[in-house]
This record gives sequence, C-alpha cells and structure tokens, in this order.
Amino acid sequence: MTILVFVGSLLLAMAMGIPIAFSLLASGVALMWHLDLFDAQILTQNVIGGADSFPLLAVPFFMLAGEIMNVGGLSKRIVDFALALVGHVKGGLGYVTIMAGCLLSALSGSAVADAAALTALLLPMMVRAGHDKPRAAGLIAATGVIGPVIPPSIGLVIFGVAANVSISKLFLAAIVPGLLIGGALWITWAWLVRREKIVPPPRKSSAEIAAAFRNALWALMLPVIILVGLRMGVFTPTEAAVVAAVYALFVSTVIYREITWKDLYAIFVSAAKTSAIVMFLIAAAMVSAWLITVADLPSKIVGMLQPFMDNRMLLMIAIMVLVMVVGTAMDMTPTILILTPVLMPVVKAAGIDPVYFGVLFIINNSIGLVTPPVGTVLNVVAGVGKISMDDVTRGVVPFMLAEFAILFLMVAFPQLVIVPARWFGG
Repeated sequence: MTILVFVGSLLLAMAMGIPIAFSLLASGVALMWHLDLFDAQILTQNVIGGADSFPLLAVPFFMLAGEIMNVGGLSKRIVDFALALVGHVKGGLGYVTIMAGCLLSALSGSAVADAAALTALLLPMMVRAGHDKPRAAGLIAATGVIGPVIPPSIGLVIFGVAANVSISKLFLAAIVPGLLIGGALWITWAWLVRREKIVPPPRKSSAEIAAAFRNALWALMLPVIILVGLRMGVFTPTEAAVVAAVYALFVSTVIYREITWKDLYAIFVSAAKTSAIVMFLIAAAMVSAWLITVADLPSKIVGMLQPFMDNRMLLMIAIMVLVMVVGTAMDMTPTILILTPVLMPVVKAAGIDPVYFGVLFIINNSIGLVTPPVGTVLNVVAGVGKISMDDVTRGVVPFMLAEFAILFLMVAFPQLVIVPARWFGG
C-alpha cells in the first residue's frame, strides 16, 4: 500500500501537468499523510537539507562552464579540429559528430548542452553534404547521450551524492564505458552510410590539421587538467567544477576573446536559471528520499526482487529494464533522485559494486534522454535543428539500440567497467 501511495500520487501529479519538482513534493506530502507523519517543519528541513551539500556545488559550476564553452568558442574549435582529422572520409561529418561529442562530454557533462551545440554547428553541414536529415539529427541526439557519462558528469555527481558513493571513483570508472558508447555509434554510423553516394570534402593538409589543433589546444587541455587533477588527488570533483568554470572563462575572454565582459551577465543568468531548476529538483526529491527510508520501501523492493538476488546478472538485467521503462516517461535527474534510494539497498544486499552499478545506472538514464515520448535531448535537437520530433525519433532508433547493446554488454561482462576503473583509480 505504501508503494502504491507514493507511486500513485507522483504519477497523478505528473498527469495533471504539475512540474516534476512540485510533483515530488506532492508525493512526499501524500506519503507523510499515509504514514501519519505530516509535519511542515520536517518537510521544510528536508527541502533545505537536500540542497545543502558541498558536493552538489559541482552542479552549478559545471553548468556555468558549459555555458561559457558554448558561447566562448571552445565547442566550435573542438568541432573544427575533429573536422580537420576525419572530415574527408566517407560519412566523415558523422565521425566528426561522434569525436566532437566525446570531447565536449569531457568539458561540460551535460547532454542538453552538448546536443544543442552539436546540432547548431553540425546539422546544417550534414544536410548540405547530402546526408538524410532525420538520420543526422538522430546521430547528434545519440551522441549527446555521452555527455552525462564521460567525466565530468552532472548525472554522476547527483548519483554520488544521493547514493553516498565516491564521485571521483565514479568519474574515473565512466571513462571507458563512455568511449565504448562512442565506438558503438561509430560502427552503427559506418554501417548506415556505407551505401550513401556522398562526395566527401578533400583531405586537410598536415598544416591545416596542425593549425586546427593549435586553435583547439586550449579547449582540449581542460579535460586533461580535470582528469589528471582527479587522478592525482589535486582537487575534488567539486573543486574540479570550479577549475573548469574559471579555466573556460579565462580562455574565452583572454585567449579566444569571443566573450566580452558585457556578455558575462547573460551567461551567468542562463547558468543560474538552469542550476536553480536542477537544485530545486534535488531539494524536492530529498523529501521523498527521507520518507522512502522511513517507510522502509527498500526492504519491500528487496522482497520483490528476492528471486533474482542469488544471480547478480539477472538482478542487474531486471534493474536495467526497470530503469529503461521509467526513462521513457521521466527525465534523468528525477529518475536518479527517485530510484537511487530505492535501488541502492538492493544493490548492496546483492553484493554488487556500487561504483559499477552507478556507471550503468547513469548510462541507462542517459539513454533515456533519447527515448520517446519524453526524450529531453530529442526535443532539444528538434528545436535547435528545426526538424519534427517524429523525424528525430525515427533517426535515433538505430543509434539508441546500439547504446542499449553496449549497456547490456557491460551487464554481461562487468570487467569492461571494473577493470579500467581500478586502473584509472590506482
């Protein structure tokens, strides 16, 4: 009955069109009434305490860094460098999209920011080159999924806080899985464009490639600084977010000079608005997280999944299928915040590595960003690229299936995540 009250009130509030943050508060209040625990003071304390977290400071700073990179020319130079490297091969613009997406993922950590930048920069070029527009838009949307996987990742930060798992370990463990997703997209694109009769542009000379590399060098140094700093223990993930924002601001204003001091107000306001939405979501979800613990919902979920507890692979498959279903109807952040306190006790009881689970959980939630009908990234690509949602959805299907294939490959072979994570983590 407790699960029914929580899920039913949440779904009812969402069906009424209430924003997800307020729906979470409504479901929390409904659960408090059901448990005879309603107290406005407890509600307020949990909302305030939910956002009062030092690790969560990484969220607004990474979002600020992403805004600065897109406006300040870092994203454009990374695309130009990828174009110089592989733009001349058949289907080269698709490979440019994947390469640029992986590099941008190591800068912003946001699927929406990466997808918007790639759509604005590359979709018109791909259409002019003769590529099918829905397929090109689908590739860009699927590439945006890599954003919350390759560190720095806002999704991993939120999961780390909600699950009390080391964010640094999550960051380092997600590098290889993110690159595997990029590889799957590369192979899928190569298969799809093999019969296209498109004449690629001429190969860039060594001098032009070197020039593109020099122009992008300052942007390319940022992920190196972050990953080396985390690996060597120079700074925490929260401090890495500050380093990313300050570095991006310095490069954009002093080196590239594409941002003037007058532009900063609009950039800060945009980042603040996005951060406020995410942080309020987190604060609202912490009410539900507290009540989930009080109502002992995790033990009930453990009981429901008891038939799978003796087989870790079957349990992971069951959990991943559950997350896939939820991801079709809910955005990434609320899914993380709602399911993490429910699933983590199950994962620990089964003896599954929390870092391994966290990486797969975030990958699954990231793919949810391109699964209809919600598909936040699909909406972004459709809006920026001026293409219908149906066309983007049709174009993304083969790439989405390739990403799910990689996800379940990592379920079947945990070493794909665990071994590189141990190597990066020392």
